[in-house]
Amino acid sequence: MTPEIDEENLRAFIFESSRATYASGDKSLRKKQIDGSISIQFESGSYKYHDNYFGGEPYGGREVVFCENKPLWMMVYYGFVYPEVEKELVYVFLAEALSSSSVEVPYRGPYLYERGEWRYENKMIGDVKKFSGEEKIFENDICIYEADYMGGLVDQN
Repeated sequence: MTPEIDEENLRAFIFESSRATYASGDKSLRKKQIDGSISIQFESGSYKYHDNYFGGEPYGGREVVFCENKPLWMMVYYGFVYPEVEKELVYVFLAEALSSSSVEVPYRGPYLYERGEWRYENKMIGDVKKFSGEEKIFENDICIYEADYMGGLVDQN
């Protein structure tokens, strides 16, 4: 029989790890791997977080949360910035939006985040056990970035 998952603690850890890693904007946390990917890790209590992605345009990756060294939850994501758009500015705004997520829905950013002419939108369905979504960034109402993501609990049987 599978032990009961503490969803509240899991969401809180996902929220904490997201804000402490990529969304923090601290590039020193990003470690280049031999295969060309980037990894970011975070630990708190019995939980460990590992984000591994291939950068560039487009980009893709996955986040895994371990509890007591057993995989518990994961999310995969894939996105891109439209051509002829200042990519660095988009990714700075994306990190800002991601750092504005909530502990209730910590998987990417909030449903809506705005600053000046920039707008981040996140359409997500599901919960921590199984979810999917799409995020977009607009500048002056023109879509300049898109990403899809999905995830949930893993290795439960």
